[in-house]
Amino acid sequence: MTKILLVEDETSLQATIAYNLKKAGYEISTASDGEAALELAKDQNPDLVLLDVMLPTIDGFDVCRNLRQTSGVPIMILTARNDEIDRVVGLEIGADDYLTKPFSMRELLARVKALLRRRDLLEQDLANEKEANAGVISAGPLYIDLDAYRVSLNGRDVALKPKELELLVYLVRHRGNVCPTRQLLGEVWGYDYFGDSRTLAVHIHGLREKLEPAQGGPRLIETVRGVGYRFAG
Repeated sequence: MTKILLVEDETSLQATIAYNLKKAGYEISTASDGEAALELAKDQNPDLVLLDVMLPTIDGFDVCRNLRQTSGVPIMILTARNDEIDRVVGLEIGADDYLTKPFSMRELLARVKALLRRRDLLEQDLANEKEANAGVISAGPLYIDLDAYRVSLNGRDVALKPKELELLVYLVRHRGNVCPTRQLLGEVWGYDYFGDSRTLAVHIHGLREKLEPAQGGPRLIETVRGVGYRFAG
């Protein structure tokens, strides 16, 4: 059974979410503070983490940062704060998705299902890539070793977050072609386009910071204004 770790300190909301997830067939563990969340994540190795931002002991952002040091588990941030900066921070530190409170259980379940489906598809894609190409993708000076989960550029190792790696692999596989925003969100995040392209823009920005020169020089990832992005390396 798929295991989900729910981290939420509001008792009634935690109970409501847990009930609906259990009803949908998931095995649920709950934590009400950041410290307990990290302990449960370490002990239970969940398939997905639903993570509130405002938590006692350790806040959700720090929990996310900590998890990303050792795990590629899908993480969805749950936040009552509607500030764009909070959503951006969550994505920049490694969250795969975010949902702003209040939200419907129907939307939450759809997002959960999509994240888990993307995880399964990515694992299958990686397995297929390894079988067909010995786990290696290269494009000019860029080298991606899927077996070792390692990316290097001009011989220099580049540390990427799980979703950044997945996005990069997709772009490289479609190199030279324009990948529309809607297509990237659907293929990499696995859910229908909800109208907010900021999630994708933040991850593109992260890739550019790590893969492209600070001053001048050709861009590996080009923006096709009003359409999407193209890997030009």
